[in-house]
Amino acid sequence: MKYQTDRAFAEKMDAADALRSFRAQFHIPKMKDDRDTIYLCGNSLGLQPRTTQPAILQELKDWQELGVEGHFRAKNPWWPYHESVTKQTAALVGARPSEVVVMNSLTVNLHLMMVSFYRPTPERFKIIIETPVFPSDLYAVESQLRFHGHDPAGALIKLKPRKGEDTLRTEDIEDVIAKKGKQVALVLIGGVNYYTGQYFDIARITKAAHAVGATAGFDLAHAAGNVAMKLHDWDVDFACWCSYKYLNAGPGSLAAVFVHERHGKNFELPRFCGWWGHDPKTRLKGIDFDPAAGAEGWQLSNPPILSLAAVKASLDIFAGAGIDRLREKSIKLTGYLEFLLDSLDTDAFRIMTPRAPDARGCQLSLTVRENGKAVHAQLEKAGVVCDWRDPDCIRVAPVPLYNSFADVHEFTRLFAAALGLKDKLREAV
Repeated sequence: MKYQTDRAFAEKMDAADALRSFRAQFHIPKMKDDRDTIYLCGNSLGLQPRTTQPAILQELKDWQELGVEGHFRAKNPWWPYHESVTKQTAALVGARPSEVVVMNSLTVNLHLMMVSFYRPTPERFKIIIETPVFPSDLYAVESQLRFHGHDPAGALIKLKPRKGEDTLRTEDIEDVIAKKGKQVALVLIGGVNYYTGQYFDIARITKAAHAVGATAGFDLAHAAGNVAMKLHDWDVDFACWCSYKYLNAGPGSLAAVFVHERHGKNFELPRFCGWWGHDPKTRLKGIDFDPAAGAEGWQLSNPPILSLAAVKASLDIFAGAGIDRLREKSIKLTGYLEFLLDSLDTDAFRIMTPRAPDARGCQLSLTVRENGKAVHAQLEKAGVVCDWRDPDCIRVAPVPLYNSFADVHEFTRLFAAALGLKDKLREAV
C-alpha cells in the first residue's frame, strides 16, 4: 500500500475501513476537556467494551434473584458457563475446541503447564527462554528449575540477539536448540515479545524443539487477539495467555490455556488436580479423580463468573470482527504508523520492532535517544496513552478493534512535537 503523510489520507482510510464501526463498541477514556484520548496502550490493558457492564450486571441480577439456583437457572447458567467461550477462544488461536479452556491467571497457568510438560531428567533438564523476557515468566521458570533441584545459572538458557541487534533471528534460535538439544527439556518463548514487539516464528521454533526431543510451549500474552495463529497445525505442545491486553476482558481478568489434543487424552501425564478438571458427567459423584478429556482436564476450580462474563463480552466482539480481518487491518495500521515515523527523518529515535509485517504484531517499540521519559510525559499531557519502559523505550500499539488511522496520524504529530521537530512536522505530516 502506498501511504501518504497528510491528514486527509488518514481520514480517507478510516472512511473506507470495513471495521470502523467496532470503535463505537468501546469506551474511549476522555481528557479533561472531554475529548477522546489517543489510546495506544492495548498491549498493556485493552479498553472496556460497552457490553461488559450489562454482561456483568446480568450475572449480578441472577445471583440476586436466584442465589445458588443460578448455577442451572440463570440466563447464562453458571455450571457450564466456561463452555460458552470455548469455540471463540479456539478460533482466536487456531485450535480445536477440546484444546482450550479459560481459567486462572497467566502465571498460575504457566506453572500448571510446567507441572505436566517440564519433566526434567539428569541428562535433559534445561529450559530455553528469550531475552528480554517478561519478568513474571522468568520468575516462574527459575522457580520451577529450583523446585526440581536445578540452579538457574546453569539450567536456564537465555537466547540473546546478535551484537548490535534488538531482536532474535529465527535461525539463531534454531541453532541454539540444535546445539543444546540433548540437554533441553523445554523451550518456552513469548509468542510476541512484550518489549520489542517481535512476533516469533512459532511453527519453526516448535519444529526445532521437537527435533531434539524437547517440549515447545509459548506465552501468548501479547499474541492472543493481536496476531492470527494456528497452534494445532503448528503442533505446539501448550500455550498460555491472559485476556486483559488485546482481549479487553478487564484488569487481572481470566487467562486461558491451549493443550494439544495429543496430550489431552494422555491421562498418565502428571498434573495438579481440582474438582473442575474432573469429568463433568461425574464431577459431583466421584471420589477418585477422573480427569476430563482435553484442556479442561487441567482446570482446578470453578471459574469466577463475573470475570468470565467480561471475557465473553469481549470475545463476542472478536467473533463479529474475525481475527483474520483484524490482522489485515492491523498490518495496514501499523505499517502506516511506521511510514509516518520514518517520514520524520530524524535520528532522535529509532524503531526497535522488526520491519517485516509477519515478524510483528501491532506494537512498535521506539527507542528515544535523549530525554525519553520527558518525551513520554509530554505525550501523556497531550492526551496520548502509551507506555514507557526503562531505559529508553516507548511502546505504541494501534489496536485494530478501536484505533483509527486518524489516531496514528495525530500520535505522530504529537510525538514529533514532543521531540522538538516542529519544522519537520510541517514538512512531513
